[in-house]
This record gives sequence, C-alpha cells and structure tokens, in this order.
Amino acid sequence: MIALEGRPVVGIVSDTVLQRHRLQQASGKFGLTTGFSGNPERLLGYPVLPEVQLWLVTLEDEADHLALFDHLLENTEAPILFGVDPAPKPGSKEYFRWERRLLNKLEQQLGSLEELDSGDSLEELAAEDLQPASPDLPHWISPAVPGRPAEQVWILGASLGGPAAVKTFLDSLPAGLPVGFIYAQHIDGNFTDVLTRVLGRHAHYRLTRAQPGMKVCNGDVILLPVEHEWTLDDDGKLVESATPWPGPYGPSIDQVLLNVGDHYGSRCHAIVFSGMGNDGAIAAPVLRAYGSKIWVQDSASCGNSSMPDSVADTGCASYTGTPVQLAHELVKTIEESCLLQGKQQRDSA
Repeated sequence: MIALEGRPVVGIVSDTVLQRHRLQQASGKFGLTTGFSGNPERLLGYPVLPEVQLWLVTLEDEADHLALFDHLLENTEAPILFGVDPAPKPGSKEYFRWERRLLNKLEQQLGSLEELDSGDSLEELAAEDLQPASPDLPHWISPAVPGRPAEQVWILGASLGGPAAVKTFLDSLPAGLPVGFIYAQHIDGNFTDVLTRVLGRHAHYRLTRAQPGMKVCNGDVILLPVEHEWTLDDDGKLVESATPWPGPYGPSIDQVLLNVGDHYGSRCHAIVFSGMGNDGAIAAPVLRAYGSKIWVQDSASCGNSSMPDSVADTGCASYTGTPVQLAHELVKTIEESCLLQGKQQRDSA
C-alpha cells in the first residue's frame, strides 16, 4: 500500500495471516496506511523499525512472544496497542462491534478518523443490477457533441456512502447533457479500479481516471486519484502535481473546489454527496462567490450526512435532494438555461 502524506501510518503485528489481513482491511477503511504488516519473527528481524504512528498487536498467546514486546518497547516511540481483539468474520454483528471498538481505540491515539468505503462494499455495489430508469433528453436540450470540451463542469464530492449515491445520480441522467464531471471521492487508492468499474457499468457517463493533459469534455466523469494534487492549466488541461493533496484524505474536496473553480469560475458547480467529516465546507463560500451552484445530498438518503450537512451549514447550498432528485434538478437547470438562451436569440433576431 502506498503511504500517503498526511495519513496516519500503522504497523500491524499478528501471528496469523487472517488477522493481519482483517486488521489491514479495517485500518484502510478508516483512511490509515499500513507501513508494516507481518508476524513477530519478521519484525524481530528489523534492527530499525519502520516509521509508524501506531502499532497494532494481536497474538494468539502473548506469552510466546516476550521478545517481541521488548523489541518494540526498546526501538519505537510510537504508541503500541497490545491485545487487540481478534477480528470476527466480516459481515457479522460481532464484526461490526469489533470494528467500532477498534475505531474508538484508534481515535484515542490518532485523533478523529474518517471511515471510507471498503472493497467489499464496492463489490456489493457492483453485484447490484438495479438501475433507475434513465429519462430521455428534454426536447429543448440539443445533444452535446461527445469529446468537445464541456462549457459547464460539475464537481462531484463524496466520501463514505458516496459511490452508491454517485452511481444512482449518474444512472438517473439522460445521455447527451452538455456537461462534464470531475469526481473527488475519498477512498483507499487500492480500490480505484473497482470504483471505476462499478460506476462505469450502467451510466451514460463513463468514469475515467484522470490523466495529465486531459480536458473535461461532454459526458466525461473524471476521477481524481488520491495520491497527488491535480490542477488545471490555462488551457483547461489537467496537471498532476508532485505534491500530495493537503489534509489527511485524498482527494481534498476543498482543494478540488478551489483548483477547478479557479479555472472555470461561474461555469464550475458542485454537488456534495454522502460522507463523514466536513471536507468542502471551507471552499464552498469561495466557489459560491464565483456565482456557482452548490447542491448537497439530503441527510435522510446519505450513508453518512456529516459532509453534505457541513456544506449546507455554510448557507451556500441552493438545492438539497436525493441522488435521483439531484439528477432531475440538473436536467431541469440545463433545460431552463437552454430555453433562456433560445429566447435571447429570438429577441435579438
């Protein structure tokens, strides 16, 4: 796993492969990076321990590994959580209770953490065949030319619960809208390929991982990678920075709003979907000052509503709705804009 700057790094020690795997999965779900995962004997072979912010240790019999405790205590200043409970089978009630206990212990040492969607939750989403009925493109909207740079760009910001919400939103849009999307999703970088496959399965708007030099075109949904910050040059081409996103989670939705808004101005808008934390709340007023529209997913339909609620609390959100309602509102907004343009052209003729 790639260690991302700003994210806490944990070391995992267990004498069973299964427990190491489950601890690493749970840690990744909370946005943590694993700097070491191995058995006690492997760690004892390190004269200099890997740099981590916290050690998680779970052993079948601690009495069999006294040398491990001495080695850790003598060679690291990072806190050590001994006796982490063995993880039950994922999906069971016992597992969710164990996960909550683990999160509480982690937050006592590392501060507030944001839960991320897991690989399992994305695979479950991929297995679903339900697809909302996609409406026809309204008569007053001329079908957009594919591959032409989009006049309007909408940022889709999301975290926990976001993939399901964004998928429903995209599946509920008609083909041919004259817009492009930039998608900023807090997620473990290991699951980017799964996310791309899930969200590109049914929708007319196919998910594509950002590439340097790419422009946002009609019908695009460009997924910003989590590792490094991305900006836009004067021509609207995507540029990958050498530095990581600011803050503990990538992509930073606040930074995406600032970077994209700086280029597109009032032609840049944003929808904030389900997620923990408050990412997006700082930059929302800046984007609003451009004259941009900022919408949020309603609390009742969110897996976690902290993020859209925090953006709504800024007073910048002009519309709130379910993912399907947000899609319908977007179509309605574009249709009204097309009608207004048509009226202006007739009046000037």
